[in-house]
Amino acid sequence: MERFYLITHSVRLIEQLAPLGVKLIQLRIKNTSEVELKSQIKAALHCCQFYKVQLVLNDYWHLALDLGINFVHLGQEDLQTADFEALRLAQVRFGISTHDHHELKRALALNPNYVALGPVYETLLIKMKWQPQGLERVRVWKNKIQSIPLVAIGGLTPARAKDVFFAGADSVAVVTDIHQAPDPVARCKEWLVIV
Repeated sequence: MERFYLITHSVRLIEQLAPLGVKLIQLRIKNTSEVELKSQIKAALHCCQFYKVQLVLNDYWHLALDLGINFVHLGQEDLQTADFEALRLAQVRFGISTHDHHELKRALALNPNYVALGPVYETLLIKMKWQPQGLERVRVWKNKIQSIPLVAIGGLTPARAKDVFFAGADSVAVVTDIHQAPDPVARCKEWLVIV
């Protein structure tokens, strides 16, 4: 599992950052038409294939099957509808978001390729019903999932990365710290040096 995991809704940002050596990028697009969505996904996939980047598609597992994407990220709400048999038959790997012990148990029953935990710190991206999980929860999660990669997300910055890795995270998923940076390219380079 790559230690730096970029999450973005912007194909343009993928095109700027993939050449820097980012190796794991999640495309997370919400609230758009299916035609536009497919267009964006295809553009992201083309760029990622060119730069040998693993593209992870958020939520749209059915489009991953249709478009030949081999990794998806699923939220808890996606677990109700996702066709795990079809994903496995197509050799599509998947990661699952978790926020509490019940969700972790549910995720582990599906044998995911990674488990995400968040928000580790307070996040500005979206209003969440969960309080920041903190580093102790990162330790607990890693102890429970053992060899399954643990992705930490939420409020992460380069200054916090060392503590998050020390607590047991295998990968740090970064959204806001890149998107809100005055220079996303420079900030991404900083992350790549740290990890």
